Amino acid sequence: MLAKDSHFSKGRFFNPHVSHSLRGFKHLILWALGYYNDECCAGERDLRSPPPADFAYPNDRSLIDPSRPTVEWINHTTFLISLFGMNILTDPIWGERCSPLRFIGPKRLIAPQRSLESLPPLDLILISHDHYDHLDVKSVERIHHLYPNILWCLPLGLKKWFNHHGIKRCIELDWWESSPARFGETQIEITAVPAQHFSGRGLFDRNQTLWAGWVVTFSHGSERRKLYFVGDTGYNPFDFKKIGERFQGFDLSLIPIGAYVPSRFMRTVHCSPSDAVAL
Repeated sequence: MLAKDSHFSKGRFFNPHVSHSLRGFKHLILWALGYYNDECCAGERDLRSPPPADFAYPNDRSLIDPSRPTVEWINHTTFLISLFGMNILTDPIWGERCSPLRFIGPKRLIAPQRSLESLPPLDLILISHDHYDHLDVKSVERIHHLYPNILWCLPLGLKKWFNHHGIKRCIELDWWESSPARFGETQIEITAVPAQHFSGRGLFDRNQTLWAGWVVTFSHGSERRKLYFVGDTGYNPFDFKKIGERFQGFDLSLIPIGAYVPSRFMRTVHCSPSDAVAL
């Protein structure tokens, strides 16, 4: 188990396997000005492939067999996973902008493939970290209003934010901590696992809350399933290996591969496609 003091010091969390990270304010300005868009970056962009010919978004929901486990990509890192009569949502985002302000900030390019109100009754929500493109206050409040008995799973330090918004039924876990729960005939164990990223929603709260991936193991009669939701992370050869060794494979792994170019600036906090499948 990774001791908390190995990723927490002087009131802030940190990535234990990153000796140097181009993530300061100076580097942010240089990235915005295109400083890191060198020849290597151009080569990385050339590697992108078009979607498969049969790709459709949204897909025809009538083709889904509700008796089998299903996963729906809604947008960004928002997924709906349904199995054993449970419905699980990850990092719910239905807002128009990823910003503390409604009139400025990154605006979505594609609408969610279904409305929040059209979701089935939700049981469990996994939150990876507090960035605005993963934790949207309006979406959280609407979900809580619709389904007040949801269990919210949060990285260390985020419970206070949820309590402030009137949400009390939540568990807050450090890396490698686990919590059991039961939903009808399904027993689950929820484990927060290491990720390599950062946090913060304002100018002065950087890394004051933790970021994490989530592993959920399901036991339903004689059936067993394992889900791995990674959230946002850069690749390192330590954490991914430990997670794989501990859980011995997964039935479904949701691993992000967005925002990895230019790699000089992004590689410590986001995976590329090759990183996502690296051993």
